[in-house]
Amino acid sequence: MNFEDDLEDLESAEDFLQYFGISYEQSIVHVNRLHILQRFHDYLQKAADTMPDDEAAKRAVYTKLLERAYQDFVESDAQTEKVFKVFNMGIGEPVTAFVPLTDIKL
Repeated sequence: MNFEDDLEDLESAEDFLQYFGISYEQSIVHVNRLHILQRFHDYLQKAADTMPDDEAAKRAVYTKLLERAYQDFVESDAQTEKVFKVFNMGIGEPVTAFVPLTDIKL
């Protein structure tokens, strides 16, 4: 198996942290697992243009970025980090949706 295949088998935040050999506190991951994975994904997207082709170098970058994503939530919390859009919405900000009349079927 190669690196890409290994990644496809990972499902949880714990799986990723264990795979990359990152020590973690279960209590932090339990509360922030989706936030950690989303932040990791965001970091990977930002690094995509400079990602090395070499598998060992790529693995090192992934490890560094996952460690960084995890540390964001060790040092802070989900509400402060505002990973998901819901945290970026203003209090009382109306949520609107537009449905064209042509999409309504009787």
